[in-house]
Amino acid sequence: MAPALLILLWATVILKADLLPDKKSALLLPPTNFTITVIGLAQVLLCWEPNPDQEPKNVELGYHVRINAPQEEDYETRNTESKLVTVLHQGFSASVQTIPWDGHSLLPSDWVSAELKAPPGSPGTSIMNLTCTTNTIFNNSNPLRPYQVSLHCTWLVGKDAPEDTQYFLYYRYGSMTEECQEYRKDTLKRNIACWFPRTFISSRGSDSLAVQVKGSSKHTIIKTFDQLFALHEIDRINPPENVTAVIEGSGLSIQWKKPVSAFPIHCFEYEVKIYNTRKNYFQTEKITTNAFISIIDDISKYSIQVRAAVSSVCRQMGFWSEWSQPLQVGNDDQKPFTEWFLIVLMATICFILLIFSLICKIGHLWNRLFPPVPAPKSSIKDFFVIVNSEKTVSSETEIEVISYVEEPGFETLEDSVF
Repeated sequence: MAPALLILLWATVILKADLLPDKKSALLLPPTNFTITVIGLAQVLLCWEPNPDQEPKNVELGYHVRINAPQEEDYETRNTESKLVTVLHQGFSASVQTIPWDGHSLLPSDWVSAELKAPPGSPGTSIMNLTCTTNTIFNNSNPLRPYQVSLHCTWLVGKDAPEDTQYFLYYRYGSMTEECQEYRKDTLKRNIACWFPRTFISSRGSDSLAVQVKGSSKHTIIKTFDQLFALHEIDRINPPENVTAVIEGSGLSIQWKKPVSAFPIHCFEYEVKIYNTRKNYFQTEKITTNAFISIIDDISKYSIQVRAAVSSVCRQMGFWSEWSQPLQVGNDDQKPFTEWFLIVLMATICFILLIFSLICKIGHLWNRLFPPVPAPKSSIKDFFVIVNSEKTVSSETEIEVISYVEEPGFETLEDSVF
């Protein structure tokens, strides 16, 4: 009995050992020939190959890609190559490992890495504060592409860039790359802004816009600078067109046309601003149609403005356009009834007072109603009269005529002869 049990136990151990996975065959091997190649402005291609020694052959393989610089990013793919749009002036590095794609319980392989060195250049010589904006214009001459997108970019000169530094701007959208031909310069004749009247950019597209600025100098190597822009973040929408407003009774009706844009009419939302000039009051309304009706409570003059933005229905929400030119409606000269009543009342009171004043003056009623107060007699006049009288007594032959010019408020003294 004992030998039989031993034989059975030994067979069980052998069977379990056969069922255990081979560690060598269960280990996934890392990809080979991993390379990073620049294929365009701010664009790289990552390539690798499956490990030829990978076992077992029947396992579906995938790959885990990790971007290490300039920003960390992870994603998985079954392909053996991957295109990326990224800035490169700070260098670029990535890693990749083999992973099971069919849910098999195999452990991932080790990582393999590759990198691109940052372009050469002296610190502080690349441009700073790069900003770009796009704007859509209508082009009658090209019926196949009636809407053209312009591009305008500005920047600051590097803080340590030599005075002879000159900068040159390029942009890439999709597979098209173009160099700037129209620059604006500073006082040292260095390029600080660029203007593309027409570009290959699609205002309704979703690709990122890549912009790169290189530089040259006789004294040092100028560092390259590149930057990515999302179109919805830099697109400057045109204001609505043909804004009209009509006042009918107590209703204010406003209408307009959609901005010049490749987006259809249903892709826009609007803000309407109504300013009551007499009350100094603003009313702002947000709507999705190109018409608005408001009830006005009095007679006044109004200033109307409208602005637009592409709604999230058609793309990511961007910035609002500028306000349309102010449109004036109404009549500021018209006054409410209460104001007219007060004006007429004050004018009537003033007119009655004026007529009463004229009647009093003509009829000498003023002096009768308000007689003047008599002034006190002057003691100086009495003194001179007494002195002259004494002279007359002392000399009978002397005749003196005393006369006075009566001042206002004094009594009249008759001429006396002694």
